[in-house]
Amino acid sequence: MSTVSIGKVVPNFRLPATGNQTIELKDLRGKNVIVYFYPKDSTPGCTTESCDFGSLHAKFRKKNTVILGVSRDTLASHEKFKAKFEFPFDLLSDADEELCRLFDVIREKNMYGKKVFGIERSTFLIDVDGKLKREWRKVKVDGHAAEVLAAIGAD
Repeated sequence: MSTVSIGKVVPNFRLPATGNQTIELKDLRGKNVIVYFYPKDSTPGCTTESCDFGSLHAKFRKKNTVILGVSRDTLASHEKFKAKFEFPFDLLSDADEELCRLFDVIREKNMYGKKVFGIERSTFLIDVDGKLKREWRKVKVDGHAAEVLAAIGAD
C-alpha cells in the first residue's frame, strides 16, 4: 500500500468511530479534515493533545473543519476517553493499523529499554477537495492544536 503525499488526493478510508458509527473520508468532501494520530487513550500527552483540539473545536468548525482522532485503541476505550473529557469530535479505531500504514505513522520506539512499534504522534490536514495539504510529524503537544488551526487560516 502506498502512503499519502502532499498535494495528492488521500485515498478513501473507512473506520469504526465513536457514537456507534463508521466514518468514511469520501463523506467529508467539501470540508477540511484534521486527522491526528496519537499513541494511546488516556495517557498524559494524548489527553492534553485531545483536550487542546477539543478546546479549539468551535474555531475549527468556523473554518469548515472536521477533527478526527485516531489510535489503535478499541472503540470501547475510545468511548470512555471521549466521554471522560467530553470531546466534541469523533475518535476512530484503527486496530488493524490500516490507516496508520496509509499515513506511515508506525515507528519503532524504545519503551523502558525494549523496542516496540507504535504510533508516532502526527497530524494531517486534508483540504476540501480531499488532497493532503499539510502534515506534522513527531508532534510536540504544547501549542500544536493552535498551530494546526493557524495553518488552516493561512492556507
